[in-house]
Amino acid sequence: MKTMLLGWPFWALLSAGFAALTAIFAKVGIENVNSDFATFVRTIVILLAAALMLWITGNWQQPSSVSPRSWLFIILSGFATGASWICYFRALKLGDAPRVAPVDKLSVVFVAVIAVVFLGERLSVPNWIGVIMIAVGAVLVAYRV
Repeated sequence: MKTMLLGWPFWALLSAGFAALTAIFAKVGIENVNSDFATFVRTIVILLAAALMLWITGNWQQPSSVSPRSWLFIILSGFATGASWICYFRALKLGDAPRVAPVDKLSVVFVAVIAVVFLGERLSVPNWIGVIMIAVGAVLVAYRV
């Protein structure tokens, strides 16, 4: 078990999971909120860059105009983003980038499944084939012979 926690696949999969949560939380959080403003809130790490973007685009909105529900999900999205980055960099430190990155991109698969199950979104048959191909492709690229 300890060996599994030290390997890059574990951290890359955690990164993908947290990246999927980032997208889901952001999707829920930005309801009736300007996306630039939502980006500003969840990316506190790059606060100055986001504040500059809001100023340049003129998309600032009063914080009091944001619902508590949106605040909650924007903040959760920020936490998920941070967790994803921490896991991704750990995976990159422990593994080869050409194998780590595709596993991280399994977040696309996680987002599709979570969005369908929890947000009630729909995907067509070709969409699902693409999701399956992404999953299979990530495994094939990460597989070491």
